[in-house]
Amino acid sequence: MKKLLILAYDFPPYVSVGGLRPVSWAKYLHECDIFPIIVTRQWSNYYGNALDYVAPSESKKTIIETTNAATIIRTPYKPNLGNKILLKYGNKKYRYIRKFITAFYEISQWIFNIGPKSQLYFAAREYLKNNKVDCIIATGEPFILFRYASKLSKKFKTPWIADYRDPWIQSNRSSNKLHKIWNIYNEKRFLKNVSTITTVSVFFEKLISTNVKNKNFYIITNGYEDGINESIENIKQNSKVLNIGFSGTIYKWHPIESFLRTINDFVKNENKIVLNFYGINTESEIKLLIADKFSNLKNCVNIFPKLKNKEYRQEAAKNNAFLLFNDFEILGTKIFDYMAMKQQIILCFSNDDESKALKQTYFPCKNKSDEEVSCSGSLQADLIKETNSGIVVENSQGLYSVLESLYKEFKENGFIACNSTGIEKYSRRLQTKKLADLIKTRLLQ
Repeated sequence: MKKLLILAYDFPPYVSVGGLRPVSWAKYLHECDIFPIIVTRQWSNYYGNALDYVAPSESKKTIIETTNAATIIRTPYKPNLGNKILLKYGNKKYRYIRKFITAFYEISQWIFNIGPKSQLYFAAREYLKNNKVDCIIATGEPFILFRYASKLSKKFKTPWIADYRDPWIQSNRSSNKLHKIWNIYNEKRFLKNVSTITTVSVFFEKLISTNVKNKNFYIITNGYEDGINESIENIKQNSKVLNIGFSGTIYKWHPIESFLRTINDFVKNENKIVLNFYGINTESEIKLLIADKFSNLKNCVNIFPKLKNKEYRQEAAKNNAFLLFNDFEILGTKIFDYMAMKQQIILCFSNDDESKALKQTYFPCKNKSDEEVSCSGSLQADLIKETNSGIVVENSQGLYSVLESLYKEFKENGFIACNSTGIEKYSRRLQTKKLADLIKTRLLQ
């Protein structure tokens, strides 16, 4: 059996979209005759919000767990001084001091093996001293893992793969030009000895290849976790009030205000509806919008903290439909989880003036030279149509009509039907098999 060392910062029990990709490798690679060794950090969900990212680990020692499917090496995490200040005093105090400390580690970690994330490098190096592996893969971000993989590859003469869940160089990642130049330099420098690059879409390949030249790319898409539907098959949709759910990050290019405005108008006409937000990053902004502009939604919105995956699915399965914002050239992860739960997806919007203006301002669709990168801007819509898994809404006016149709169906049946087909080929087990085939047939021949 071949052995694959995986550097993955996000990993359960931490709740994040970034952890879903490596956890599927940990579950399914052994079925493909590859034994994974995952090096990650120790996580806890003590706060249930972004503070978990900088909270210290309970143990100061490395914890190693081995099963028939994988070995997981969990390194201790000690927050830097800036994060200690954040945990003690909150986000509003000592901001400039914390920014300075963050900037120091952001720069120096690329020169020296220091900073909270460096424990992954030390643990991986220690493992490789006594254990031979056939390949190394680092999944980013954080992209400092690419530096670690590059160094380990040179030291132990082992091929490595750079797995991009998102592009490293994006026009909206930093407003500081020097920081952007620094990132461009580091991406070129540390990917010189990479054997191949995997990413989730052709659009990301185009973005990455403007800075990283003459490298082989392979598309390993995101997907849904096998068994999701079976784990919630006994949970019924809410039958009293029409519920629409949304989970995860709301980005600046998402037309959340336009969506809430339409829902507000719909409720104003004596229609009952409930919006459920799970683990979102804009709780205070949404509460402010409701208080200032959409008072009809005061008793119609529930905001849940980050939940563990199993708890989230059990709650989310009670919804009658899911909201998905248009990410244009980016397919993302959320759409696959929605598809797996087999509730109707409402995609907002395909051709809306307000959405277009937000995209023009905020969407990261440029390369390192701030030039537009062209690719299909309708990946989500295409997938929804292919699998018959939802409704592609043109604009806010069209959303009102869709709500009327769904509301009528809900009133008549007590649920919203979803007759999706052909979603099986998007399972994470199948995508993991593609990665295994790449490693065995292209890198280890």
